[in-house]
Amino acid sequence: MSKHIDLGQYTTAALGQYFELIPKDIGADAHLSKRGMTFDTKSCEIKGVGHLCVMRMNAFMGLMKMETIVIAPTKVDMPLFNVDWVSAFGTETLIAELYDTQLEPWPEEAQKKFEEIQEEYLDVEDNESGEHWYDSVLYPVSIHKKGKGLTDRFNDAAKDYIDLFAAELAELSEPAAAGKCPADLKRARVGDFARTLVENDGPAVNMMAKLFGEETMRRIVLKHMYGVE
Repeated sequence: MSKHIDLGQYTTAALGQYFELIPKDIGADAHLSKRGMTFDTKSCEIKGVGHLCVMRMNAFMGLMKMETIVIAPTKVDMPLFNVDWVSAFGTETLIAELYDTQLEPWPEEAQKKFEEIQEEYLDVEDNESGEHWYDSVLYPVSIHKKGKGLTDRFNDAAKDYIDLFAAELAELSEPAAAGKCPADLKRARVGDFARTLVENDGPAVNMMAKLFGEETMRRIVLKHMYGVE
């Protein structure tokens, strides 16, 4: 039987090939549980790059599971990147999204690399979720897929996106490229995205606010997920 990979472990290893990862102590927020829903969160500084968050959610005695990774470059002019995997009552969903939070346009040749991965999964059904506030900054090379019996395909897609993103980060972090990205301005762009997420009440944000309160939700999103506070 196919087994879903540990996205957090895989992402940490992929980034660890190129960067030093410094774990952050997030105190009691590392484990939150209420009404049968449990959230486990870890965050790290990616030295010279920005912020990494790994979050896992478990509900309904394991019948619903979610794993999210967020890579928020605040010192390198790359897109904001997140991968979500959800398993709910036998159906899996995989989302790999890249958001425009750059100071300069993302080169076409870089986007093409992700498009080549995307094209490998055109045969898999799209996960249609309607319109969202972030559609205008979501790069079309992102993927949103769902289905049953696709664990191996989804594992491969997640690994492909994560590996390529880590390699692209490393290339832009080379000494020749260093200093070209004003960290204060880049951090502000990521912060704008994170605060807009909080203000627009997405499903996950709403759920967290209802379970743990607005203050805790804002802290988790802004401080732990995106590393902007």
